[in-house]
Amino acid sequence: MNTDLYIYNSLSRQKEKFTPLHEGFIGMYVCGPTVYNDVHLGNCRTFMSFDMIYRYLRYLGYKIRYVRNITDVGHLLDDGEDRMSKGARIDNLEPMEVAQKYTNGFHHMMKVFNTLPPSIEPRATGHILEQIEMVQDIIDHGYGYVRNGSVYFDTLKFAQKTGEYGKLSGRVIEELIAESRDNLKNQDEKNHPSDFAIWMKASDEHLMKWNSPWSVGFPGWHLECSAMSTKYLGREFDIHGGGNDLKFPHHENEIAQNMGACGCQPARYWMHTNMLLLNGKKMSKSDGNTISPEELFTGNSVHVTKGYSPMVVRFFMLQSHYRSPNDLTDEALQAAEKGYKRLFEAIKNLGSLTSPTTAPTPLDSRCDEVIVTAFEDMNDDFNTPKALSRLFELVTIINSLKEGQVPVSDISQEGLERIKSAFRTIIFDIFGLLDEADTDSGPVDGLMNLIIDLRHQARNNKDWSTSDKIRDSLNELNIQIKDGKEGTSWGYK
Repeated sequence: MNTDLYIYNSLSRQKEKFTPLHEGFIGMYVCGPTVYNDVHLGNCRTFMSFDMIYRYLRYLGYKIRYVRNITDVGHLLDDGEDRMSKGARIDNLEPMEVAQKYTNGFHHMMKVFNTLPPSIEPRATGHILEQIEMVQDIIDHGYGYVRNGSVYFDTLKFAQKTGEYGKLSGRVIEELIAESRDNLKNQDEKNHPSDFAIWMKASDEHLMKWNSPWSVGFPGWHLECSAMSTKYLGREFDIHGGGNDLKFPHHENEIAQNMGACGCQPARYWMHTNMLLLNGKKMSKSDGNTISPEELFTGNSVHVTKGYSPMVVRFFMLQSHYRSPNDLTDEALQAAEKGYKRLFEAIKNLGSLTSPTTAPTPLDSRCDEVIVTAFEDMNDDFNTPKALSRLFELVTIINSLKEGQVPVSDISQEGLERIKSAFRTIIFDIFGLLDEADTDSGPVDGLMNLIIDLRHQARNNKDWSTSDKIRDSLNELNIQIKDGKEGTSWGYK
């Protein structure tokens, strides 16, 4: 098996063999949420994707410092108001109350989706000093200039000297002018429309502001990640991640800031997740094409016919490669629910299988090959859809063994143990899935056993209408009754 890991690098636009800066250690920074609103389902996809990546890197034996920030200052709306300040004003709260409220909600949702916590989760407001120091470093290196108490990054000068600006997003200065988030604010202060603020002078009514050498103000949105990644991972580290929407301006400007402060390209590998669509279109509150995690769980939305559990949603996310768009539809979720139940039914069946065979068999070799290929898929830029397809090849074999279509003696006991180990590792440790039936399988199994007994009685009494009604009713619930040599069993279709 090829054990080399290949990662698609957004900076070079190609897959590259992963080579960490320090042997056995990885520094990974992922842009976290702006905590002014409830967590968006699209953001959940990004964080679940990086959770899977984090888990797989740990499986490979790396020690990882995973840093994911909390943005609680500096992210401005189009009218120039800070998102935290607006939330505080509307809810009549302190800005930090707003930040804490939505941080708590974010943490809860990450726990619901069974994501592992990062090693460090710094807040922008807790690193104002580091951001001020970075602004000064940028000024000292000639890439920052002061206008009326605000400090701007000189993008033209940086682009001319380094040739780096626009490299990540693939854009040129002319294309960047119209799309800068600072476009609507203080254009007359800038040397060039594409320049962006790294420190902003605050108005008297602005709630979140700090003293600095240039003014009482607040840091630009892009600055926090540059300052905090440098503090906790060093000037150069391994992986920087986030959603595709962050390539420009956020990550492009991060690179400029880091290089402007120290001359270093901060990350060796830039990784970006793709968009989560809803019914084939971008999610948008304005046209009603949106759904929250809670609405997805409860089914309280026009976009779904029922509620779907968190693990079914996580399974659905794994079915698409992290760099591919993922289209959330009711039909796709129904299919994901069936696939999730079929997978865990196979795990249950696998646990009950034993073989009298001790010597290796051809079926052993076939299963081993499938397992090896699944890990090779993961080494190919974390290809979860392909790895999942390998697992379902094993599911088919497991079900054939359980139902007697293939004699259990065709596989060795050691071969069964290797399948169990692979399932535990990939499904639970790497994919982060949980068996949601664990907490209620006892009552469900008991009810199903009672139903099966009633069906047997009906069949023995030649009451075919009752027997057929039980079968058809269960079929409508996607539950299948299976009659075999060892008795009757049930499972999800």
